[in-house]
Amino acid sequence: MYRTHNCGELRISDCDKNVTLSGWVQASRDFGGMTFIDLRDRYGITQLVFNMEDDQSLCEQARKLGREFVIKIGGKVRERSNKNPNRPTGDIEITVQSMDLLNASLVPPFTIEDESDGGDELRMKYRYIDLRRTPVQANIIFRSKLALETRRYLGQAGFIEVETPCLIKSTPEGARDFVVPSRMNPGQFYALPQSPQTFKQILMIAGLDKYFQIVKCFRDEDLRADRQPEFTQIDCEMAFVTREDVLNTFEGLIKDLYLNTKNIELADFPRITYDDAMRLYGSDKPDTRFEMKFVDLTQTVQGKGFVVFDNAELVVGICAKNQAMAYSNKQINELTDWVKRPQIGAKGLVYIKYNKDGSVKSSIGKFYSNDELNTWKELFDAQPGDMILIMAGDTDSTRSQLNELRLEMGARMGLRDWNKVAPLWVVDFPLLDWDEDSKRWHAMHHPFTSPKVEDIEKMQSGDFETIKSLRADAYDMVINGVEIGGGSIRIHDRALQAKNFDLLGFTKEEAEEQFGFLLGAFEYGAPPHGGIAFGFDRLCAVLNGQSSIRDFIAFPKNNQGRDMMIDAPASIDEKQLDELNLIIKRTSES
Repeated sequence: MYRTHNCGELRISDCDKNVTLSGWVQASRDFGGMTFIDLRDRYGITQLVFNMEDDQSLCEQARKLGREFVIKIGGKVRERSNKNPNRPTGDIEITVQSMDLLNASLVPPFTIEDESDGGDELRMKYRYIDLRRTPVQANIIFRSKLALETRRYLGQAGFIEVETPCLIKSTPEGARDFVVPSRMNPGQFYALPQSPQTFKQILMIAGLDKYFQIVKCFRDEDLRADRQPEFTQIDCEMAFVTREDVLNTFEGLIKDLYLNTKNIELADFPRITYDDAMRLYGSDKPDTRFEMKFVDLTQTVQGKGFVVFDNAELVVGICAKNQAMAYSNKQINELTDWVKRPQIGAKGLVYIKYNKDGSVKSSIGKFYSNDELNTWKELFDAQPGDMILIMAGDTDSTRSQLNELRLEMGARMGLRDWNKVAPLWVVDFPLLDWDEDSKRWHAMHHPFTSPKVEDIEKMQSGDFETIKSLRADAYDMVINGVEIGGGSIRIHDRALQAKNFDLLGFTKEEAEEQFGFLLGAFEYGAPPHGGIAFGFDRLCAVLNGQSSIRDFIAFPKNNQGRDMMIDAPASIDEKQLDELNLIIKRTSES
């Protein structure tokens, strides 16, 4: 027997028990006649005591133990004289009577502590050691708990878990596919799924009614803190449903997950249209933990001789509460430089300070009188001590830039508190998005999203503005400014799907070649259906108030898409290339 108890289990009520523990040496302290060792496993840490007077040989063995040595001990539980209130087992210790060395360890490349001294790349290379750290283990354990709770909730709601294929057909729509050569079909390739989208629609046509899957998906795209080449979705679909049915079902899921994993009870989620989200926040995933809504000043400020405003398509601002005294001229210049960075691309920033003594100070004071500036104060509901920040330019760019500034100001003012949970639904997205470079329409969500019923007739129009105004029966769930899920009611009629493909620039032949199986299925009694997919890794991070998904993935990739531990991707043997009928073009340097 390796253990009778784990290292986080024993309490004062266990005193005088003979126990066996196994684990890793976290730390050791030698005090001459006595040696103390902290023994760690997944469940916690227990202090061990080796006494020279009791067993000199055993005490000498303990002194030779290094960090991360794996040992098994037998001994008796006793009350500690100097208790550790910061540790669940801090009231007791084990007087060791026997010890077996199960495995020695090299000196770890970084400390196995909550706050490690190892950098990201080093910890990813030695991920098996990093995973021993309590915060990382806690994240992985939380992920497991979230998956189990998801399955419980959806199972009780009548959903069926179905596995869909991982080797599918590549399509040009959406992000770039990972492709897999087929040895048995020379010159042909599978693709790894970006989503089980068409398969889950087929399952609805097959009559399974309610489907879900916690599924691995793949996208060959640039990476960042909340994106990995392989990621996990909670993927769901329902038949015979309206948008209201889907939103209520999955709002219920998220409420349940918060309650049963974080003990947080959420109120009903507010809803906002895409147009209002862009108008008030400049983003389709607004962070509503704080107000600071946009105020449109275009009509109010133009025609006064200030060229920047007069020539702008949009003049818009935000009110930073109680910041007039907090920002000196130097700090405002620094903030202006911040918005001018290439990542944001603003040309400048206008400020107005409404001082508590009633005076007004502004960077555009020579163009507008104090009376005019005070009139603007009312539009923002600004109070003495507040500061207004204004941007101007073309509508889309200016909204995007002011959104970045709003989020930055929210962070600087301490308003983006992860202890606060602000969920909402964003609804009524545009169906199509015009790409000026390719001169064609792209699906805002994906090609299978249904237009709102009242907009279906508009799809027959050839007018650009009419097509641009088409609204999708689509929805995103946003929590604290992070999109954690999105979905739509799907097209279930072949003619309507064919028309949508036509608007997206598919020829009939292309549509048939790529999606003929789905179009054919629509002719055999396809029910109305809709669904949603949640980013599972991202949901884990958001529920725990973290911005990076990496520590919620057991073996993540780095920013170059590499697995540092196993050193992948890697070249393959020439024989494998021959079997797959692949020829690798090599440069002179390689």
